[in-house]
Amino acid sequence: MMSVLIDTVAWVRIEGGRILCARPKGKGVFYIPGGKREGAETDLETLLREIEEELTVGLIPETVVHAGTYEAHAHDGPGAPLVTMSCYYADYRGTLAASSEIEEVAWFSYADRPLVPPVDQLLFDDLAAAGELR
Repeated sequence: MMSVLIDTVAWVRIEGGRILCARPKGKGVFYIPGGKREGAETDLETLLREIEEELTVGLIPETVVHAGTYEAHAHDGPGAPLVTMSCYYADYRGTLAASSEIEEVAWFSYADRPLVPPVDQLLFDDLAAAGELR
């Protein structure tokens, strides 16, 4: 049986050794900000739209740099969908704020790794190994 693939794009924002994470309304889990591609959107189009929707800021397209692409099952258990997450660094204009979609934003250190999904944990591992995440 083919496993479902969830194709997502995420914004990696690190300040002071901590990474920006967000918890959507009605969910108990924090994620790296971003979301699913709509239709034929490019990674950049998805990234700009999702971050504006979630955090009310505009990413600056010319500053967008690929940080890595990660793949893991959404959660443990048989039949869990496979999530592909293309991650990008970018600068932004505006003031970071949780939109109506987001319950809470937080700056996570490596110690907070258990609070994010498996695919996000892979990114945490790489960022910590690179000395970017405390």
